Order: sequence, then C-alpha cells, then structure tokens
Amino acid sequence: MESQNINHEDEKIIENRELNIWEALIPVAALIGMLAFNVLVVYGDDALSGSNQFILLLGAAVAAIVGFFNKVSYETMIEEVAQNLKSTTGAILILLMVGALAGTWLISGIIPTMIYYGLDILNPTIFLAACVVICAVISVATGSSWTTSATVGIALIGIAGALDINAGMTAGAVLSGAYFGDKLSPLSDTTNLAPAMAGTDLFTHIKYMTLTTVPTIIITLIVFVILGFTIEHTGKADISSYQSAIDNTFNTSPWLFVVPVLVIAMIVKKVSPLVALLVGTLLAAAAALFFQPDLVLAASGLENWDTVSAYKGIMNAITVDTSIAPITDNVEIGEKLAGLFEAGGMAGMLGTIWLIVCAMVFGGVMDAIGALATISKALLNLFDSVFGLFASTVVSCLAINVTASDQYLAIVVPGKMYAKAYRDKGLAPENLSRTLEDSGTVTSVLIPWNTCGAYQSTTLGVDVVSYLPYAIFNYLSPFMTLLFAAFSIKIKELSGKVVGERQVEL
Repeated sequence: MESQNINHEDEKIIENRELNIWEALIPVAALIGMLAFNVLVVYGDDALSGSNQFILLLGAAVAAIVGFFNKVSYETMIEEVAQNLKSTTGAILILLMVGALAGTWLISGIIPTMIYYGLDILNPTIFLAACVVICAVISVATGSSWTTSATVGIALIGIAGALDINAGMTAGAVLSGAYFGDKLSPLSDTTNLAPAMAGTDLFTHIKYMTLTTVPTIIITLIVFVILGFTIEHTGKADISSYQSAIDNTFNTSPWLFVVPVLVIAMIVKKVSPLVALLVGTLLAAAAALFFQPDLVLAASGLENWDTVSAYKGIMNAITVDTSIAPITDNVEIGEKLAGLFEAGGMAGMLGTIWLIVCAMVFGGVMDAIGALATISKALLNLFDSVFGLFASTVVSCLAINVTASDQYLAIVVPGKMYAKAYRDKGLAPENLSRTLEDSGTVTSVLIPWNTCGAYQSTTLGVDVVSYLPYAIFNYLSPFMTLLFAAFSIKIKELSGKVVGERQVEL
C-alpha cells in the first residue's frame, strides 16, 4: 500500500480497564449483523453505493454508546476519529489522482494500446498466471500494490474482458501478484512497519518472510495455471476483431508506453506516489492532445478544435465520467469494448472516499473506547502454546482489519500488544513481524469497507465479492503461517535456534 506519511510507530494504543471483552464485541456484532442484513437481504451488490456507509456510522454510534457507559468522553472519541481520518489523507489524495490518471490514460489511448498489444503477447491459456507474475514484478519494483493495480492492473482487466476471461479471476490474479510484491519489497511501507513494530530489522524480516511467502505464491501460480487450462476463452479471430475495433477508435502507438514506464520508474526511484501519479496524469494529457485530438474534442462537447476545447476535453477526462464509443460493425464486440472504454475520473472515486471516511469513523471510535486493545488482549490470553500465540496474532490482525478498516492498524495494534508475549515465549521478533504481514497486510483487500478493499475494487472495477474466491495468495497466506507454526517449521527462537532443526544459528 502507499505511504500515508503518518508515524505509525509512535501511535498510542488506547486501553480502557472499564471495558470488558463482551462490551468490546457489542459494536462488532452489531456491525456484522447490520451489514449482513443490508447486503444479503436488501441491497446485494448495490450496498456500497451508500447504504453500507451509513451502516458503518450506525456501528460507530453503537460503539460510542458503549464508550459513554464506560467513561469515555465524546471529545476523546472525536479526537481519535480525527486522528484516524488524518491517517487516510494520503490514501484519499491517491484515490483522487488514480481517478485522474485513469481518465487521461483512457482518452490518450494508453490503456487501449496496452490492451491492443497485450492481446498479441498474452496467450489466453497462461493469461491468469502471467497476471500474477507481471504484477508481482511491478509491485516488488515499486513497493506498492496500489500503483500496480492503477497501472498494469487496469490494463490486464481490459485484456481479460477482450478474451472473455472472468473479471473476478483476473482481479484475483492481479491482487495475488501485487500483494506478493508489496510484502517482499523493501520499498513497501508495510514491509518496513511490521519489523519496526516487532523489534527486528528490515532485511531479516524480508528473508524470514520468504519462508512462508514463496510456497504460497507457488501454490497460487499452480492454481492459476490449472484455471488457465480449464476456462473457456475467446479464439484468435475474435482477438483480431477486438484489435481492429481498438485501432479504428484510437491512434495506437508503442510510444504511448513511455508514460507508464516513466511512472513506474519514478515510483522505483522513491518519488512520492502522489507526484508520480500527477506527472503520469499530465504526461497522458499531453499525449492525448498529440495522439487523440478528435477524442479530446468529443470529450469537450464543443464543435471546434481550439485551446478552450482542448482544455475542457482534458479537464473532463480528469474530473468526470468519460465514455468513448468503439468504432466497429460487430455489435457484441462494441458492447464489450464500451465497458472498457469508460473512466469515472476523480468524481468516480468519491463513493470510495465516502466509504473510507465512514469506516475510519467506526475504527476511530472503536479505538477511542479501548475496544481494539481489549479484543487483542482477550485473544492473547486465550492461548498458552506457541501455536496459540501465532493463531491469536492472526485472528487479531483479521479482526482489526474488519473493525478498524485499516491495514496499518492491523499491523500496529497486534504488533505492540504481542511483542512482549513473543519475547516471553523465547521467540525471535521476526516470528511476529512475519505473522503481522501474513495476516494483516494481505487480508485487508478482502474486506469491502477496508481502505484496501474499497480502493482495489474501485480501481479495478471488480467488486470484492467477485474477486474474493480468486485472491488465492491473500487468503492462503494466514493459513500458511499457521501451518508453519503448527508443525514448528522454521520457528526461530531468541537464542538463534530454529525449532525443528538440529543446527543452531549463531
């Protein structure tokens, strides 16, 4: 995920001795019950259009009532909500810039050109596995699952649409690769945050994390290879028809690849993601004026090409919905490409921002009343064994991803709460840092109202429920870390000894 420029290492975990575990769970149970009714009974896939946002506020209200009965002031709760909202400033700005980027990358022909050449290069049988590998490489290089989704991820979803490959499968493959890279890249903020919370160093953490991460990504690749041989896909003739329609609608050119390459290069060079996305938007705007002047004019809604129409066309692409009609005689292909040739601009991201704000209100109140700390401590006290300690860490990370709706808090809270417990068990801190990443970082994208789930579903245009079964790496990672713990595989002790091995590392 992108850096939000917040010092999470210094974040204070609020404890409330007045609050017992059953009271702490009341808002959680209320939220889950209300969301289940809202989604399963009433709204279905439309729940994220606004009703779920209000449910999160109702959940916050329930938490606030619990807080009032446990001597937590209104001012304390509002202050914690404000801190939570402050921590999402970077994410919100990035969302707006991703919307702007998507609009200019469409009207400039960058995304259609990626689809055009991708249809030539990516064999349908290996497409899903290729998505995993491509996104893993980009994410390792950039340290950002968000940037990966906003660039190559969008293009791969477009190619999948042209090949008639399920969008949920494709999104699952994209996210599996993106979060593999996000976990292992030294440029990733979560990869730096986890060892800081546990008390180990970055490269010891990365090396130790490969023990669970590499087997998980191998299993993921095998599953997607098998899926590639079993799914039905469009034949070569249809691919040619898609390419002809794209060529008739846009001036495709390999030169358009310069823009995404420069954006990825800037991220690799540790340029601020916001700066890189802004530069990518402006470069794409310039490319649109040069390569697609007719489309810019059409987007402006004016009749004559001049400075005003050029400005208005670009600004419309950046800020509001843009839709480009494919030029083709094939009605079926035209309908499919019409869905790919749409972008919501910055306005298209406002629903996601609304969701994040409401989720942060709920998470802030839960933190303020001491519920997050109470839940984590209760889980910690449930287990005495080494496996139980790992299991409680995993459950805590998942619970905080659900309740606090924030990937960072899912690392920070259990990291601070469990560090001493791991030391008391004689376990090296990298056991904790690895478990935080295996269960906190990767599962955030599986929760619709979490900042990561909201972002990825909006950016890729695929709802969480659709990609959830195929985000194999993301939901397999917590099980892998528990498997290693259950069989004492590579569990390093403070002395340097690795449980289950004869040799001692000095």
